[in-house]
Amino acid sequence: MLIGILLAINIIVCITLIGFVLLQRSEGGALGMGGGGAGNFMTARGAGDFMTRMTWILFSVFLVISLVLTVLTGRIGGADSVVDKLKIDSLDTKTLNAPAAPSVPAPGSAVPAPGATAPSAVPAPQLSVPAPAPAAPAPAAPAQTPAQ
Repeated sequence: MLIGILLAINIIVCITLIGFVLLQRSEGGALGMGGGGAGNFMTARGAGDFMTRMTWILFSVFLVISLVLTVLTGRIGGADSVVDKLKIDSLDTKTLNAPAAPSVPAPGSAVPAPGATAPSAVPAPQLSVPAPAPAAPAPAAPAQTPAQ
């Protein structure tokens, strides 16, 4: 719940920060287009100071919340990284590069016995050859009951 609240606050701060950055002029004087008397609040210099100050404050809040979110989610996920959880050392590179064998045998082909090994060479698929029509299933033999 805390992570959700911090994430919502971080998104609001981020959108506000984007707005403040886009309102600033590239020369550093934000909203400094209009002149005015000495009594105006948003003068060219005052607007630049206010916008610059708010940009730095929003940036600092965004950075702190982002770091806190990173630490909190890192503790929830555990100490191991994703790469450590993959167990890459136990993988065999020869089996990774071999083409995959079909999981369902083609119609009309013999199903190998459970202890038999599959052929090592798998034919490459051919796109120009039409697929064979599926064979109709054979009718089931009637069940025989033992004579008593």
